[in-house]
Amino acid sequence: MSRRNPFEEIEQMFERMNQQLGQFNDMPVPGTQQLSVDLADRDDAFEVTADLPGYDREDIDLSVADRTLRITAERDESTEEGEGNYLRRERRRHSVSRTLSLPEDVEEEEANATYTNGVLTVTLPKATDLDDSRSINID
Repeated sequence: MSRRNPFEEIEQMFERMNQQLGQFNDMPVPGTQQLSVDLADRDDAFEVTADLPGYDREDIDLSVADRTLRITAERDESTEEGEGNYLRRERRRHSVSRTLSLPEDVEEEEANATYTNGVLTVTLPKATDLDDSRSINID
């Protein structure tokens, strides 16, 4: 007679909850605009393309961890008229953000990005070795 392992049941419950809550990973961060992206599967890598017109390269922040790519961009804009005691002075802050769940593990250290003419392209090579184990020598 085999005994039930309550920890396995709890683990399965958490996996189901993560799958169900995973649909909310692509929701925008409050106070920001949603950034539209294209995700392409290029056999050995994923390619993410995003239009970010008007942003400088320094305004964009990218990070990837645990099959999740995060793109954020912020810029300040100001308009001034007159001199001295100004009659009009306006300031705006534009920000966009997107968190994207990747369908497979990627080589985080090998990821690279280019930003040309307002188009951000991120290349994320797929992980080739999913086995994190290593061989142990016997003395």
